[in-house]
Amino acid sequence: MLLTSFDPFVHTQRAFGWSAGSARTALPMDGIRREDDIVLRFDLPGISLEDIEVNVDRGVLTVSAKRDEEKSDSERPFIRERVTGTLRRRVYLGDAYDADKVEAAYENGVLTVRVPLAEKAKARKVDVGNDTKKMITA
Repeated sequence: MLLTSFDPFVHTQRAFGWSAGSARTALPMDGIRREDDIVLRFDLPGISLEDIEVNVDRGVLTVSAKRDEEKSDSERPFIRERVTGTLRRRVYLGDAYDADKVEAAYENGVLTVRVPLAEKAKARKVDVGNDTKKMITA
């Protein structure tokens, strides 16, 4: 099963020499593998449901969210640690997952995405027969 994640922020941080241990992503994610699916949870505090998009295209799950800057013209920030703008995370799904049946829900600042295992990738019992000639000529 192939399930990989590409986070452009982490790769950019590595390019500038920051260690992987100190690298932070703008869209932190937990992934849980279960028997019939995987569940991905993304922290999106302070982002409204209308500003979240989940797309699947050619085996790539993309989560995008937009957080606008919260300041008036008279305010001048002296420290900025919260990421603003468009946040994006891509997860490459292998053939083992059914991209047509992805589900997503958002509650209390956490986006939960469920990706079911494809039927063809599920474990199944193989019947064992006693006709080897039939099997070889098939």
